[in-house]
Amino acid sequence: MRTWQVERRKRTRHLIELDGLVVKAGTVDLTNDDHAIILGALLWMAEKLKSDQHEQARALWAAKGKQAFEAVPATHKVTDRTGPAALR
Repeated sequence: MRTWQVERRKRTRHLIELDGLVVKAGTVDLTNDDHAIILGALLWMAEKLKSDQHEQARALWAAKGKQAFEAVPATHKVTDRTGPAALR
């Protein structure tokens, strides 16, 4: 398999995992699958991370995320990605 194919598959898997997080958080159901609302929420999150409140927001969201991962049965656990690699 060519290098570009391997990289494309890695990227596709990563995007599918991110999609799973959006679904897992309940945002799809809560917004009635409204893409504008979901994008707006993600943009708000990005703005918060760029603000002077980024450290508090990151700590709060990381704690909530870790709690959610721990609440998931082991057979359905999504890989917990933290640190710089998770931000790619």
